[in-house]
Amino acid sequence: MTMTQDFVQAIKEGYRFEGARLDIGRAIRGGKVFPDLSVGLPLGMMNRHGLIAGATGTGKTKTLQLMAGMLSDAGVPVFLADLKGDLSGMAQPGASGEKLQARIKELGVGFTPKSHPVEFLSLTGKQGAQVRATVSSFGPLLLAKVLDLNDTQQGVLALLFKFCDDQHLPILDLSDLKAVMGYLQGLDAKQLAGYGGMSKAALGVLNRKLVELEQQGAGLFLGEPEFDITDLLRQTPDGKGVISILSLTDLQDRPALFSTFMMWLLGELFHQLPERGDVDKPVLVFFFDEAHLLFEEASKALLNQIEQVVKLIRSKGVGVYFVTQTPKDIPADVLAQLGNRFQHALRAFTPDDAKALKATAGTFPRTPFYDIEKELPSLGIGEALVTVLDPQGRPTPVVATRLVPPDSFMGALEEKKYQAAMKSGALQRKYAQ
Repeated sequence: MTMTQDFVQAIKEGYRFEGARLDIGRAIRGGKVFPDLSVGLPLGMMNRHGLIAGATGTGKTKTLQLMAGMLSDAGVPVFLADLKGDLSGMAQPGASGEKLQARIKELGVGFTPKSHPVEFLSLTGKQGAQVRATVSSFGPLLLAKVLDLNDTQQGVLALLFKFCDDQHLPILDLSDLKAVMGYLQGLDAKQLAGYGGMSKAALGVLNRKLVELEQQGAGLFLGEPEFDITDLLRQTPDGKGVISILSLTDLQDRPALFSTFMMWLLGELFHQLPERGDVDKPVLVFFFDEAHLLFEEASKALLNQIEQVVKLIRSKGVGVYFVTQTPKDIPADVLAQLGNRFQHALRAFTPDDAKALKATAGTFPRTPFYDIEKELPSLGIGEALVTVLDPQGRPTPVVATRLVPPDSFMGALEEKKYQAAMKSGALQRKYAQ
């Protein structure tokens, strides 16, 4: 057989799955599209987690939008964060222009513009239903990340939480935490002896950090009523999965705040959901956009917590997909848990870029059909190298894929439409307190 025949056979066999699947695109090789070579992933393996990576402007957000819409159609609820506002368009049918029609024809797929059931959430309450967490459930590890504490300060915060636990003091909001610190600052050294390292000076520094956090608006989302994570698991009456979009357009300058809050949501899902084992489809798929923000300057304890949650939450039926520029943004122990890979183009303009490109190429399984290191920078917008886990948990062959366009609107909703969609949400009424 020729190399092309070998390629066709390998991709057909590698992506031939029984059961429900998401068909995300068609294979490409040497600039040629193969309309008969469908590339997809089994719905039942979506809880094996994944990575959507690539340089800015290569189509990562559109891939996320495509997958979220397909999951919703399959009855799977989705959670995602929207930093730029352009995912709000999922609440509106897509526009069918000439370029899109040409792509559809080239891929040999059908296309019906449609909207998806969307619920807008917000940490400030301005862009959607108000999402809150109590300080107690947020915990010292995540709060330390938001406060940007050093190791010593993290230790003091952990002791502060221990004191509250020992005294059975609930910490619901920042005012509760400051009140406890005020009380402790009034004690003498002997009374603080049981909590080594909790000096008045250390408490004073911590108090100043809390005041800064409060001034930045954190008091809006740390408090009651606490968000019920089962509200992320809803379906519409006709069986579509609800897409919960956490709008962050008003918090773009506070990355540590929103990335840490998303980790809190994931942790709550892990602690509250029952074990499910292998499932026909996930109970929720969680897209973690700008994932590098979570890991930057994270403490070792927080990294260990993230690794544990990602490793174990799949048995709860939850799939986690990190969206970032390169795999090196994700710690190796977390990256090892991500079975489904969608790698958009990487550009090599600097020596560091070239190094990152080579490292990324080295993370893919070997293939006789592509030179991965040359393929990565040559991918066009809306194209990605794909490898996923088949129903037996084996990696599929790496294949360059031209992706199907999302069926919903690719862009931000007009403000009037956004406000109407936001106010009609069921959670808007529930959390409007």
